[in-house]
Amino acid sequence: MTAFVRRVSRIRRVRRFFSRVLALANKEWMHIVRDARTLYFALGMPVVMLVIFGYAVSFDIDDVPTVVVDQDQSAESRALIHHLFSGSTFRNEGQLADPRDVEAAFRRNDARMGVVIPLGYARSIGRGEEARVQLLVDAADNMTATSILSFATRFTISENERVVRQTLGVTPETIEPRVRALFNPGMKSALFLVPGLIALIQAMMAVLLTALTVAREWERGTMEQLFSTPVGRIEIVLGKLLPYFFVGMAQVLLVLASGTWLFGVPIRGPVVAVFGISALFLLASLGQGLLISVATKNQQVATQGAAVSSMLPSALLSGFVMPIDNMPVVLQYVTYLIPARYYVHALRAILLRDAPLSVVTPDAFALLAFATATVIMSTALFRRRLA
Repeated sequence: MTAFVRRVSRIRRVRRFFSRVLALANKEWMHIVRDARTLYFALGMPVVMLVIFGYAVSFDIDDVPTVVVDQDQSAESRALIHHLFSGSTFRNEGQLADPRDVEAAFRRNDARMGVVIPLGYARSIGRGEEARVQLLVDAADNMTATSILSFATRFTISENERVVRQTLGVTPETIEPRVRALFNPGMKSALFLVPGLIALIQAMMAVLLTALTVAREWERGTMEQLFSTPVGRIEIVLGKLLPYFFVGMAQVLLVLASGTWLFGVPIRGPVVAVFGISALFLLASLGQGLLISVATKNQQVATQGAAVSSMLPSALLSGFVMPIDNMPVVLQYVTYLIPARYYVHALRAILLRDAPLSVVTPDAFALLAFATATVIMSTALFRRRLA
């Protein structure tokens, strides 16, 4: 009989616990619904940011302004120029008379690449000799310059084979590579960037939303009202997190749908895995924001702390743009403390490569550990007493 009474008492305590959590979550949800600005910030801003970042940030090389110095003025040099501008990679900005004018065009920002065809180009081809063409690239932006050089090198190899085939009537005996780009056949940078953008946007939104919750209660003086109720610390923490978790999952759905519709990002892996890893990342980010909110108790300071601790690390240390393997060894170890690192890796693995779940399981455990740690620390810092 005593065991039965204890079991009933335990069930009642659990029911009271969840009823208090749901009551606090309902209170927080009413604040969200009544404030149209919060709803726009939570649901509209992520889509706007995805569109802006998705179209503005691109590593694709297209329509490169190019100037030409044709000192040979032959049919062969004109054929070379024609093939260079037959595609959409290079844009003809006109011909110059002197190779020294190319540098001046770079300084005026009129061109990014210059092609110099020396006198005797056609004669060298006719004799079967080595014919040289000079490529000048503006390397002030080294990333763009590297991509331009890569395209120019491939064009040079293709043009060399074409000239040999037409002039000598034979096919050059070289190794002919047949490259097949898997998972991103068009080599579009959007397919690489959008999953990282989803992580960046979710990190910023989730941390900022929850960073204001407890701080707002302290500033408005409503924390005293919560202290007068029988709710515990963990119940307040969970009640604050729950509504923002569902708002965050709605954000994931909107941003993922927008990325698929606007940029053609595929969803090759199971959707359940995408939302599962997204839920863990949201819990980690929401816990981080709540921890900042509990520690600062001031909305302005909480907002600044959330922006600094979420946006910069997620953008620079998550592998969103720069590969983690290329970073200094010290920073590579620091990235293990950034939740976005695991989310970016998992999203790209699931969306683009349909990787097996064993590949993203370590990411899931890392995000779960981070979420658990932040919730525990938030609860520990939360004190039921006034200053």
